[in-house]
Amino acid sequence: MYYRYYFDSTYVLVLIGVVISLAASGRMKSTFAKYQRVRSQRSISGRETAERILSNAGIYDVRVEQISGNLSDHYDPKHKVLRLSDSTYHSTSVAAVGVAAHECGHALQHAKGYAPLGIRSALVPAANFGSMIAWPLIIIGLLFTGETSSLFINLGIILFSVSVLFQLVTLPVEFNASRRALQVLGDSNLLYEDEMSGARKVLNAAALTYVAAAAAAILQLLRIVLLSGKRRN
Repeated sequence: MYYRYYFDSTYVLVLIGVVISLAASGRMKSTFAKYQRVRSQRSISGRETAERILSNAGIYDVRVEQISGNLSDHYDPKHKVLRLSDSTYHSTSVAAVGVAAHECGHALQHAKGYAPLGIRSALVPAANFGSMIAWPLIIIGLLFTGETSSLFINLGIILFSVSVLFQLVTLPVEFNASRRALQVLGDSNLLYEDEMSGARKVLNAAALTYVAAAAAAILQLLRIVLLSGKRRN
């Protein structure tokens, strides 16, 4: 039974998701690396970019901190901290300026009460719990029969669906942050016009990673539903 349910044709959905995610991640890394080698003409670092954008927007309660890692940049709305990775914080590249501006886009969303950001933040605990516990529940359900089996499987599907919902809500949040970033970079002249193209490419490549993550999550949910259908049959 274990072999029949876990090594079947539905694995093709997982493989498709993996391929999509790897392709998007590869494109993001190569695009970032390309424009990481292009110095901004104003020689402004990622940290300085973030501080200027926040200051110009009248946001003074958000700290800008350095965090270890590569492309680990993020905005923490709970603690109002904008964390820039080693590859962004001190770098004066077009890529670093674009990424820093994108994270500032999230801070701007937070300051203006952008609803999707609030929804995503509220979903984080449930999404983390759902992604962690969904598969164990489904596996337990596959080992039983009758109503007990359906109970565990359905509960697993519901919990995993929360993770999928989180990925879907993330899309408008990230796209909107990029739009805000490009607008503020243009309005504040932090990048020259010919540099804006590079920043746009970096942010577009980053957006594709979120699209890929959402697609992979949907494919995984579809696989769970198909396994559930097979089990009931």
